[in-house]
Amino acid sequence: MPGVVDRMELRKVPTEADDDSTNSLDGHYTEPIDSEKGTINSQYMDDDDAENQKFLTNGMIKKKNYEEYDDEYHPGHTSFGMSVFNLSNAIMGSGILGLSFAMANTGIVLFTVLLVAVAILSLYSVHLLLVTAKEGGSLIYEKLGERAFGWPGKMAAFGSIIMQNIGAMSSYLFIVKYELPEVIRAFLGLEQNSGEWYLDGNYLVVFVSIGIILPLSLLKNLGYLGYTSGFSLSCMVFFLAVMIYKKSQLPCPLPFFYHNSNHSMNASDMPGLHALKNHSAHMDFSRADVSPVVLGSHDAHHSTGVLLQPHPDEEEMCTPKYFVFNSQTAYTVPILAFAFVCHPEVLPIYSELKDRSRKKMQNVSNLSILAMLIMYMLSALFGYLTFYDNVEAELLHTFTKVYKFDTMLLLVRLAVLTAVTLTVPIVLFPIRSSITTLLFSGRSSAGFATC
Repeated sequence: MPGVVDRMELRKVPTEADDDSTNSLDGHYTEPIDSEKGTINSQYMDDDDAENQKFLTNGMIKKKNYEEYDDEYHPGHTSFGMSVFNLSNAIMGSGILGLSFAMANTGIVLFTVLLVAVAILSLYSVHLLLVTAKEGGSLIYEKLGERAFGWPGKMAAFGSIIMQNIGAMSSYLFIVKYELPEVIRAFLGLEQNSGEWYLDGNYLVVFVSIGIILPLSLLKNLGYLGYTSGFSLSCMVFFLAVMIYKKSQLPCPLPFFYHNSNHSMNASDMPGLHALKNHSAHMDFSRADVSPVVLGSHDAHHSTGVLLQPHPDEEEMCTPKYFVFNSQTAYTVPILAFAFVCHPEVLPIYSELKDRSRKKMQNVSNLSILAMLIMYMLSALFGYLTFYDNVEAELLHTFTKVYKFDTMLLLVRLAVLTAVTLTVPIVLFPIRSSITTLLFSGRSSAGFATC
């Protein structure tokens, strides 16, 4: 019949299935086509038809057609280890400082269940993202959105990446602005901020942005940031090691527990409590010649001159809880939900992975999320077992109630500042790629290291 392709003629159309695909073209064409067009070799199709066919037929265009995308198909040069460092650094953020607070308001068991569930969902979402990149035939978020939904999809992908990553960078720079002046003041031994320019957070955040963040953000390839990402992760490992060490040094209960406890007695009910708190509000437990205060012990009597009876709720204060539901539990949901956010960086890291394949990138994601899950669990657990219900939303701030000045904790604060500062270029890279793709989509953007 004229205008209808005979099945024998349709078989002449050269098609070659992709590695992961076993589907055929039968059933994909529902509209009649010209028989002469059916015999044309697929390599002579125009780019738009080839892209549409690849998106709609489960990726059944020859792999050599990837070479037509000069702006995104380029061999990767980043090793597996450096890719793991970059993705782990993208996952690791300032949220680790709030995980102990989350555990205190959910309980050990409930916290563990929620954190593992979020990690599994993150792994699955990365898997879906890699599958989408393969089926869409692109490693650029904006092009995937455009091929799926047209121009609105492209703008939606662009806007999502910009808003999410700018919010993350703002939180990191906020920490730099308010923590770096305090670290400098402590190093100089100043009791209070003297108002000098080097103690002004507004100046410091500008200097850090121009002197450290900007040069790293201008690197040609994301793989170069693997070294800074490795150093950033080393700083967080140091933070974790100090948390574990301080847990073994601090007694329980600490004096400020009684001030924060909802069950604490009045000062008249506990003679000498006010004197104890004034004496040991900033005890330096790191010094060997100062003994920790344990209420009701003879050591407390000799060190303070005041003999106190044990607090009736002392045992409850130092007992871990496994399931907790209170007014603060709802605030832990955002902390846990964003604990493993790294998706804007997945495809850029994938595009620069050496000898890349979907399976290899999935292994990078699996190892990175597993490593961060272990680090999250340890930091949350030891922070919680140090302060129990008295842990604050920012873990390091809780230590300031115990230590007026401690060199090791000061180094920890500096390490955390270094870690969040070195995370900003990783977060900034997808924004740079998105802007490059949007503004220079018609030009070769390999020089900008777009994915």
